[in-house]
Amino acid sequence: MLERMPDEDVELLWSPDPERADASALADFTRWVGEHRNVTAADYQELHNWSITDVPGFWGALAEYSGVRWHDQPTEVLASRQMPGAQWFPGGTLNYAEHALNPSDGGAEDDIAVIFVREDGLEREVTYGDMREQVARARAGLQAAGVGKGDRVVALAPNCVQTLVAFLATASLGAIWSSCSPDFGSRAVHDRFAQIEPTVLVAVDGYTYGGKSYDIRPTVDALRGQLPTVRQTVLVPYVDTDAALDGTISWDDFTAEKGELAFEPVPFDHPLWVLYSSGTTGLPKGIVHGHGGIVLEHIKAIRLHFDIGPGDRLFWFTTTGWMMWNLVISGLLVGGTVVLYDGSPAYPDLNGLWAMAQRHRVSVFGTSAGWIQACLKKGLRPRDDYDLSSIRALGSTGSPLSSEGFRWIADAVDESIQIVSCSGGTDLCAAFVGGAPTVPVWLGEISCPALGAAVKAYDEDGKELVEQVGELVVTEPMPSMPVYFWNDPDGDRLREAYFDEYPGIWRHGDWIKITARGSSIIYGRSDSTLNRGGVRMGTADFYAVVEGFDEVADSLVIDTTQLASDGGELLCFLVLAPGAELSAIEPSLRSALRKELSPRHVPDRFILIDEVPRTLNGKKCEVPVKKILSGFAVEKAVSRGALANPAALDPFIALVSAS
Repeated sequence: MLERMPDEDVELLWSPDPERADASALADFTRWVGEHRNVTAADYQELHNWSITDVPGFWGALAEYSGVRWHDQPTEVLASRQMPGAQWFPGGTLNYAEHALNPSDGGAEDDIAVIFVREDGLEREVTYGDMREQVARARAGLQAAGVGKGDRVVALAPNCVQTLVAFLATASLGAIWSSCSPDFGSRAVHDRFAQIEPTVLVAVDGYTYGGKSYDIRPTVDALRGQLPTVRQTVLVPYVDTDAALDGTISWDDFTAEKGELAFEPVPFDHPLWVLYSSGTTGLPKGIVHGHGGIVLEHIKAIRLHFDIGPGDRLFWFTTTGWMMWNLVISGLLVGGTVVLYDGSPAYPDLNGLWAMAQRHRVSVFGTSAGWIQACLKKGLRPRDDYDLSSIRALGSTGSPLSSEGFRWIADAVDESIQIVSCSGGTDLCAAFVGGAPTVPVWLGEISCPALGAAVKAYDEDGKELVEQVGELVVTEPMPSMPVYFWNDPDGDRLREAYFDEYPGIWRHGDWIKITARGSSIIYGRSDSTLNRGGVRMGTADFYAVVEGFDEVADSLVIDTTQLASDGGELLCFLVLAPGAELSAIEPSLRSALRKELSPRHVPDRFILIDEVPRTLNGKKCEVPVKKILSGFAVEKAVSRGALANPAALDPFIALVSAS
């Protein structure tokens, strides 16, 4: 258990408009379960309580309410609730792609399915009718390449229309999808794709980022030689319309045949895609999710929590190497329009995404806490320059959103926007905690647990905590929990990852505090805790203080106390803003940390670095750096190929060598 100072009264930052809340899909679902399941829920808390106490009742109701398209009807909802190994909807068959391309409300021929925006100004709108035709053509191309149920199709491709088409075509066949962003290094791509032995590789010729174009055809060529199971490579001329590569088939030729749009019925837990853990300390773990679990979980998240439906537009800044891509494209499951952006979120400057939101009338605008912090530090006030009245909710994930970030959104964007800070993971491709259109937003807090997510805070003995910080656990199964890990036939790695600490209970690896009103705060990874003199604290607290200084562009805090034989140190590594001097701000930093955290959490040393090491998904590499500083051999502490900026490790290696 982490020790925390008692909270003062927390400011209520946003309250749902009663009329809008009553018109939400969540309110409609609440009324529906009252009529069809005799479940009375006076508020969200009561609805959530039902969703985790009657687990089969909730998920069965959601499947019926949302019109899941079964080919074979399931015999029951939950045959076994054991974790791991829960058995969902046995006997039922369905297909994710059929739900995404269903011509129901919001999916008519002329309804807009996708708006594509590239940083260099290239834009494209695609209707549902066009999407269905393109998917049918790509499906025919995959069939011609011999792809069938259970085969793997991989993509080294950006957040663009062709990538989405290739995925839906893959899913329609019951084949298994996996993707990496084209800015991944060749080693990182190989470490992921080689594990699953793909049949077809889809790749672009290059990508654009920050105003520059990058040709990745040498990487594609090398990758083909390292993946002996690949029978065909499809090249998408993405940057250069005339791009070619020997031994590949062009996207146009691959999709030349019209083909039939059909959907292979597969069991509920049939693999849909393989996502990957960060891979910072070994080969990335291949996390497999099933068709049915993702259909239900994403309909729940996007329709009920984000309140997206026909006519609404869902945007989240992401790449194809992050689970948020998999989530945002599921806006098609509810007949919405998904906005795909490819490029740098800071090109030509931080206003670019706000301009895009205005231009395309985005309904839910999703980004990262780090990007919001960057806008704050730049002193931006988007509300003064853009019409953002279409945005109902602003989502933030990737790391905890600071209280200053909450205030900045309310002040500089729009006080009427619901702030949806959320936390989940690649592990289940969904959020454990987030927001809902009927639940208020309190300053610095995540509003509520997600429906169907039995989230608790546990102490070391497995006892539930309220208003105290503990391990984030989930005590009931969720349908999008991993079906299995790739190449883990006995399930040993899966059990070790989530179920060793509390048998039968999912331990996620985050510190969380759940308040008496049901909101929560995430304090960072529990394996990178700051343990000073027996007082433990999450790293998110530390970053909130340090990065609140305008002079600090980024930071990394490492506590080597538990691993170092000499007692260790608390070290704070700083990336300073241009023109800032450590000598000028260090006294203020020390004073602020002493006052806002504790005297024990004032670092022994502040050390300047050029950049913070981050994973390919942008997360700070706290644990690998902690191991390096504690004397672990670098090759045992971290896999360089899993980092976006491997050279950023050099100062830490040098620090150890000099000691």
